[in-house]
Amino acid sequence: MTLQEYDYARESPSKLAASCLLLALTMKNLGGWTPTLEYYSGYRSQDLHPLVKRLNFLLTYQPHDKLKAVRTKYSHKVFFEVAKVTPMDMLKLDEILKSC
Repeated sequence: MTLQEYDYARESPSKLAASCLLLALTMKNLGGWTPTLEYYSGYRSQDLHPLVKRLNFLLTYQPHDKLKAVRTKYSHKVFFEVAKVTPMDMLKLDEILKSC
């Protein structure tokens, strides 16, 4: 989804990928940012928090008239129906990120 959003073009691909991973881990309650992830990504959890919040905001307030093909594709079982995952409540996300 970020590929078609100009605001995300200034972010480095590695930071964007790391932030997406942290958001996915948080959304699925699979734990937080581990020292191993920090070592191999080069990012501390705190460095990713602002971008994680922006990504969740993008998921929460996405226009439904755009990117229909992308949404349809990633709603399929082959892609684990990730387009159907409910975004996190912004306050809950903020609370979880503060505890990391």
